[in-house]
Amino acid sequence: MEKTWAISGAGAGADLHLDLTGPGGVRASLIRALRDAVRTGRLAPGTRLPASRTLAADLGLARNTVADAYGELVAEGWLTARQGSGTRVAPRAAPGAPERRSPVPRTRPRPVYDLRGGTADVSAFPRAAWLTAARRALAAAPAEAFGHVDERGRVELRTALADYLSRARGVRADPERIVVCAGFTQGLALLSRVLRERGTRELGVEAYGLWFHHEALDRHGLRTSPLTVDESGARVEELERRKGLRAVMLTPAHQFPTGVPLHPDRRAAVVDWAVRTGGLILEDDYDGEFRYDRQPVGCLQGLAPEHAVYFGTASKSLAPGLRLAWMVLPEHLVGDVVRLKRAGEWSSGALDQLTLAELITSGAYDRHVRAMRLSYRRRRDQLVDALAAHAPHIRVTGIAAGLHAVLSLPPGTEQDTVRAGAWEGLALEGLSRFRQGPTAGEEGLVVGYATPPSHAFEGALSALLRVLPAG
Repeated sequence: MEKTWAISGAGAGADLHLDLTGPGGVRASLIRALRDAVRTGRLAPGTRLPASRTLAADLGLARNTVADAYGELVAEGWLTARQGSGTRVAPRAAPGAPERRSPVPRTRPRPVYDLRGGTADVSAFPRAAWLTAARRALAAAPAEAFGHVDERGRVELRTALADYLSRARGVRADPERIVVCAGFTQGLALLSRVLRERGTRELGVEAYGLWFHHEALDRHGLRTSPLTVDESGARVEELERRKGLRAVMLTPAHQFPTGVPLHPDRRAAVVDWAVRTGGLILEDDYDGEFRYDRQPVGCLQGLAPEHAVYFGTASKSLAPGLRLAWMVLPEHLVGDVVRLKRAGEWSSGALDQLTLAELITSGAYDRHVRAMRLSYRRRRDQLVDALAAHAPHIRVTGIAAGLHAVLSLPPGTEQDTVRAGAWEGLALEGLSRFRQGPTAGEEGLVVGYATPPSHAFEGALSALLRVLPAG
């Protein structure tokens, strides 16, 4: 679609025709259109852009779509954002001025501090333990390990995972029902295709979640039906009112991003729904090992293993760059998932799988998880204490768990705070970014306290305190 946007100020009276079609969806198209308008001079340096709410209304878009586009262009240097003066086109060299060329291609500037949620402290990756495990695994590997990998993954890793998940997360796992994937998204895509083949057209999801998971479902022909999320997690009773719905994806141990666990009554209710209707629960246990105020809550899959798919990953416990995740499947789904994976899907490297298996069986994985649990708990405590001392009007919501916390903000301040953070070199994400659909909700920040390396956390925390709205 092509939209016309009239602006005033520098470049007053100009009508900008923004083509919002193209690859990547509306958000990516808006970023390209605004970037081109700045590059070609249709938006002059110093031009003040409309507030995200105003431009969203003019273009008929969601406000967070426009706010995300502004934030992306601020990070790239096309726009500037300062609290109190709005978002403006960044100054640049005058036409005809000699261009300063970098000896290497320019890349997107990285923030000084990154507090976006959902990422582990990759600087704490256990290099020595991984190297030791890799040497042992390589020495013990049979020759056939260097051939084609079984679509389910190496049996050594599946066996190690079956034992670990049983004792650590209460999963009822058998190595033959585990499929190792190159990341959670690959597993979700495979399962989506199987469900689509079996006639599923719609999947229940939590109204808050990662947009690229919902996009993955959509790409494979599954509509998403959002369930309300409150202080007790997803309102699973809504499943009963949606005729024909037979599958739901949940984060029951620690809802992402709101940080609440699924209430015990709702856990029982959703298991009862699945067994009674022949439904399927997709359980994303993305950070279930990290609970700080009590022992981690066991998984749902252990209550109904033939009606639940358990998703786990090494992304939070070790590092996302390993591209190692796993599904524990009901017996009736294993064959179809393996068949689709065999038909062209990539597999994680055999040596990495063997190394992770050795790390688990040797006990080094448990030791690393315990160490990171202590480190992340200290960071969360430091964040809570700093807010109590310097911004007592900002409330931390959700349980003491995981790699992120949600900071509740006064109404109307979320997007300004995210932009102020960008001005300070601080990467932040607002709670509204994770809300599916146009439904209004509370405003807040999703603060990934695990993301910065240890030496940078105090600086990141100080920068955060500077940009929070006054009480």
